[in-house]
Amino acid sequence: MTDAQEHPEASPVPEIGTVTIRDILAALSSGWYDFKTAPAFGLFFSAFYVLGGFALLLLGAGTVTWTLAVSLGFPLVAPFAAVGLYEVSRRLEAGEPLRWGEILGVVISEKDRQIPWMGAIIVIYFLFWTFLAHMVFALFMGPSALVNVSSSVESFLTPRGIAMLGTEMVLGGIIAFLLFSLTVVSLPLLLEREVDFVTAMLLSFRAVKQNFGSMLLWAAIIAVLTILAMIPMFLGLLVVLPVLGHATWHLYRRTLYDPI
Repeated sequence: MTDAQEHPEASPVPEIGTVTIRDILAALSSGWYDFKTAPAFGLFFSAFYVLGGFALLLLGAGTVTWTLAVSLGFPLVAPFAAVGLYEVSRRLEAGEPLRWGEILGVVISEKDRQIPWMGAIIVIYFLFWTFLAHMVFALFMGPSALVNVSSSVESFLTPRGIAMLGTEMVLGGIIAFLLFSLTVVSLPLLLEREVDFVTAMLLSFRAVKQNFGSMLLWAAIIAVLTILAMIPMFLGLLVVLPVLGHATWHLYRRTLYDPI
């Protein structure tokens, strides 16, 4: 193997464009089109999340152990599942054939590129959020409440419980938006180009900063649709996740462009 094959030439860093509400709606429409065109791929990649949700329900989600399991498991799978959806959208956009072996091969090959570093960053991020959420819970409710939350649901309806929920929602929203800012552009960028993950995350953050209103709306759409999709036993994720994944690719394509 040649040195050029082992170390591909770095891609030029793209420029950041302007993202409008019309771009977001167009990305969602394209995401829906991609899912309808190749539903088997969307169902395959989103099934990891749905099966994970079922497992948590059956085995007893809510304990510290399972919270850690979610924190370690889902973030590790998420970037690779997203890559599969991005690759499907890229191929549809380029008019290339959709072959299972080739698409799964792209997903597997990402283990030797920058995506695993993104997975590691996301894992650390989620573990930090897990610690912070438990700390806020203990500060408001007392450490004894952590032992068995399921038997004292009424405690959430007290003034202290409502304050705790409000605090966690605000903190969770801020932390989630920061993670969104670091990944919304960087993940599809790492699939398409030879860019290091730090550069990709910084570029993603700058793209969100320069298009704050539009990106805040996009983050809200993702949050609302994902929460609604989880209500019917996680089954809604089978459709919502692939549509959002495909749409993210198209929004990425509308956000960045090559300098002239």
